[in-house]
Amino acid sequence: MAQQDSKKIFFENLSGAGKAIAVLTSGGDAQGMNAAVRAVVRMGLYVGAKVYFIHEGYQGMVDGGDNIREATWESVSSMLQVGGTVIGSARCKDFRSHEGRLKAAHNLVQRGITNLCVIGGDGSLTGANLFREEWSGLLTELVEQGLIEADAVQKYTALHIVGMVGSIDNDFCGTDMTIGTDSALHRIIEVVDAIMTTAQSHQRTFVLEVMGRHCGYLALVSALACGADWVLIPEMPPEDGWEEKMCEKLSANRAGMKRLNIIIVAEGAIDRNNKPITTDYIKNLVVKNLGFDTRVTILGHVQRGGTPSAFDRILASRMGVEAVLALLETTANTPACVVSLCGNQSVRVPLMECVQTTQEVQKAMDQKRFEEAVKLRGRSFENNLRTYKLLAHRKPESELPVSNFNVAVLNVGAPAAGMNAAVRSAVRVGISEGHKMFAVSDGFEGFYKGQIKEIKWGDVGGWTGQGGSLLGTKRTLPAKHVDKIAEQMRKHNINALLVIGGFEALECLLQLYEARGTFEEFCIPMCMLPATISNNVPGTDLTIGADTALNAIVETCDRIKQSASGTKRRVFIIETMGGYCGYLATVGGLAAGADAAYIYEEPFDIRDLQANVEHLTEKMKTSIQRGLVLRNENSNVNYTTDFIYQLYTEEGRGVFDCRKNVLGHMQQGGAPSPFDRNFGTKISAKAMQWLSQKLVETYRKGRVFANAEDSCCLLGMHARALVFQPVVQLKDHTDFVHRIPKEQWWLKLRPLMKILAKYKTSYDVSDSGQVEHVIHSRPKDSDASVAM
Repeated sequence: MAQQDSKKIFFENLSGAGKAIAVLTSGGDAQGMNAAVRAVVRMGLYVGAKVYFIHEGYQGMVDGGDNIREATWESVSSMLQVGGTVIGSARCKDFRSHEGRLKAAHNLVQRGITNLCVIGGDGSLTGANLFREEWSGLLTELVEQGLIEADAVQKYTALHIVGMVGSIDNDFCGTDMTIGTDSALHRIIEVVDAIMTTAQSHQRTFVLEVMGRHCGYLALVSALACGADWVLIPEMPPEDGWEEKMCEKLSANRAGMKRLNIIIVAEGAIDRNNKPITTDYIKNLVVKNLGFDTRVTILGHVQRGGTPSAFDRILASRMGVEAVLALLETTANTPACVVSLCGNQSVRVPLMECVQTTQEVQKAMDQKRFEEAVKLRGRSFENNLRTYKLLAHRKPESELPVSNFNVAVLNVGAPAAGMNAAVRSAVRVGISEGHKMFAVSDGFEGFYKGQIKEIKWGDVGGWTGQGGSLLGTKRTLPAKHVDKIAEQMRKHNINALLVIGGFEALECLLQLYEARGTFEEFCIPMCMLPATISNNVPGTDLTIGADTALNAIVETCDRIKQSASGTKRRVFIIETMGGYCGYLATVGGLAAGADAAYIYEEPFDIRDLQANVEHLTEKMKTSIQRGLVLRNENSNVNYTTDFIYQLYTEEGRGVFDCRKNVLGHMQQGGAPSPFDRNFGTKISAKAMQWLSQKLVETYRKGRVFANAEDSCCLLGMHARALVFQPVVQLKDHTDFVHRIPKEQWWLKLRPLMKILAKYKTSYDVSDSGQVEHVIHSRPKDSDASVAM
């Protein structure tokens, strides 16, 4: 793509005029595919291209006729929240033959289609690449058979392919997350949470089988997210003699007053000899050796069904737009690529490089090179496996290192889902590192009051699925009580501090850092984990709890829109939380298909409100019957939710009517999403390992003394890596009056939301156009499960 002098390249410079793009879904279905289809159609139409649906996957391409239909803006309305794929998917034997691909080429050429967007797994994408390579030969054959004119070969000289991976298994190398994986994890965790209540009632052991014939990602992450006792996956079979070790662990957990056991098994789980490990085998083993009441639950296709999560809708929308960009920029020499996710960024990777790496994983497993198979899966998979082993398998006291360090952990600010998972992870990793862990109740208020007690491994069992803050949390800042806090730190000999919380937690660490000059007790390693639904903490793209809040918003918006299914032309005005940060309104609006989202960071006036009303009025005159407008609670002091509701009601009179809804604290409650459980667990484990390292580095002459900037840090997700940043350095990046970062990455998503709502706007594509290699380009700390 040609670069301009300005680093910002806007979408107006790219035109799809005269181009025809076709989108199809192939192979297995996955939640979020419809969001991807919607994004491809609307972005394609936005740039002036013709866009076609290919129904029933490759079978529809081979059969042609009504299976290939032109798409309109309205034809993808109301499909964002629908699971599966509304354009159908099928496995096609015909397309595997040369004759089948010849028919498919004929059907595409008849409609002038030379740009294909394929949403599927590695088989579907491999087939697409073969089709692309054969394209010119297929056209020559069609000319020879008299089916197309000779000039068609020159006119449609090349077929351009861009892929998006739709697979709940997350088994495709080259992307951190595939479309559908997060939604499948939602289904699994819903079942596990439900099973845990009945299992506790009867003191039962449950063996759960989840999907994953060749990939254990779902099993591994769900085990992390629910704190399962044992997990079995194909990439890393258990060592010989695992049966006895598993039974010993189950027995020890039951003896430790735990009333249930959860064992999660991937359907493709094997032992070291590549022999399948079945759920029935495990059940019989537990019953025979331990006599525990044991039940088997096979989740099956439940995991594929249901409404897509907020994460999958956003991921699919971003990928769909990026796929259209890739097709517009491609040339005859451009290799087929896959739109992929690395950390928090959309990137493009060579399709066949991804396919080959994915196939190498299976080869490594077949040849019993299991360590290599795990590495080929990617750094995220490795991190998940390492973290699970660290948290689930407690070493005997005799094997634990003796550090003689005391580490305190506390929550600060408003409660956020995922805080408890972070505390559990910190406690268990800290104990594994040989530290004595102390829990502080009620934040710094509890700290200066002396509400500090030692917390053990078993005390945090079952915490991952609990919402809110079990430690208790307050907004109290330490500045007024530093002397009393210092006294408590002396009393309990606290050598390191882990603070889990929102914007107040950042302010707390800054105050403690500044107090180091007066109180040496604060000259210790300190780390903050960002946890708030508002996602308003500088130094991190994402905070623990924001994903759960987004899902609450999206689920409510779905229900609200559904409530108008029998009512013609209605607009809903919905107020979200977030303080002055518009993250929830913007990203929630993108995931829910909102027509507008009003936020503090993007000032608006009465003219903007009027333009939005007129835009909605025009849409309502077509087939669009429902409108959705989100407003961040502090977006404007004068243009309140009531004001906007009354304005829309008055201006839309005779065309549509209005309803309003203030979501309130429901966004802060509920069980944490799989994303927040996993995110909290992994960054907390990383923070504890960092604290351990700092404790060793700063231990001199029988005491810990740390006063450097880099001994008081925030651990956050930044673009494509987890990064420790000194809190002092974050001051310049922070608007303390409005409690938000001065720069926010998600503002780049706002034009995307507007384009998908049929507004004309500028879209910055300066990050696009780079094709990366699958493995070599990935940063060391890239982590899949903290991606958005």
